[in-house]
Amino acid sequence: MKSSLLALAGTLAGVSAHSYFQQVYVNGVDQGRFNAIRYPDYNGPITDVTSNDLICNGGINPYHQPLSTKVITAAAGSTITTQWWYSLNNGTTSPEVIDASHKGPIMTYLAKVSDPLSTTVTGLKWFKIYEAGLQASSQVWAVDTLIANHGKVSFTIPSCISAGYYLMRHELIALHGASSYPGAQFYMECAQLQITGGGSTSPATVSFPGAYKGTDPGITVNIYYPVLTNYTIPGPAVFKC
Repeated sequence: MKSSLLALAGTLAGVSAHSYFQQVYVNGVDQGRFNAIRYPDYNGPITDVTSNDLICNGGINPYHQPLSTKVITAAAGSTITTQWWYSLNNGTTSPEVIDASHKGPIMTYLAKVSDPLSTTVTGLKWFKIYEAGLQASSQVWAVDTLIANHGKVSFTIPSCISAGYYLMRHELIALHGASSYPGAQFYMECAQLQITGGGSTSPATVSFPGAYKGTDPGITVNIYYPVLTNYTIPGPAVFKC
């Protein structure tokens, strides 16, 4: 009975409120709503970890047109803050970030590119610069903290990476229906960056698709019962200088 109720809760939550990454701040300075971000008109999730849509979205959820031609400049070592909202109209009509049932981790990856405006994203090499998952002692998820912070997440661009153009893949995984695969919901957008300064370190990289498997314990997991005492965030370790 308990498992049936939890499954129903996950199903109902899945039709309520999704989310978009829509805005970037560099060292607290607002770079403008939607600027340099490839975002779709519909905020539906990706559920297939083998799909190219897992890279930067934009496939089954077509991008809003025209795509932004802005490129955000940020120095290596800068603090980046991102803003998530449920609707493209948020900020004027609603303060909602995402349904509170959509608990899960938040991650950020970078991939160096020669042209930040190119729409070809297959074959890029990604390294993780940020992750937040579950605080087991309090049962607080990264998404809970996101909601408490009114949709904002902050992290640092590694100070030792080389200057140049990058795509920043910012991702939220909702695990309310993840007790079987496919069930986890992946929400991600990519932002166009130019990183200045920095050093010459070349981080180890992964590919999307490929970095995640449906059998990963952080992707197929029952977050309701039994109570989790630990959670393994999907993907590689966070790169550190």
